[in-house]
Amino acid sequence: RREMSPQHGMLFAFPEDARHCMWMRNTLIPLSVAFLDEAGRVLNIEDMTPQTEDSHCAAGPARFALEMNQGWFAARGLGPGAKIRGVAELQAADAPARH
Repeated sequence: RREMSPQHGMLFAFPEDARHCMWMRNTLIPLSVAFLDEAGRVLNIEDMTPQTEDSHCAAGPARFALEMNQGWFAARGLGPGAKIRGVAELQAADAPARH
């Protein structure tokens, strides 16, 4: 894809908390990625350059990565410690039932 609508993004939900990393091979648009803990709190945000293989990693154990157009988080004043609403609920809805 060559563009992404301003309010669209991509949410990656990982099966376990870890220091996950992202890269931009074959990606044509500049993105910012926010790494989130299991409660949806921002650990860190990284700006990523298109068509590079540089690793952009979570600052700590992350359960989610949310990719948005580059600058989306900064334009909204979101940084480390901010909570992204709805993310923790997605995890709870997708979790297997416990008996």
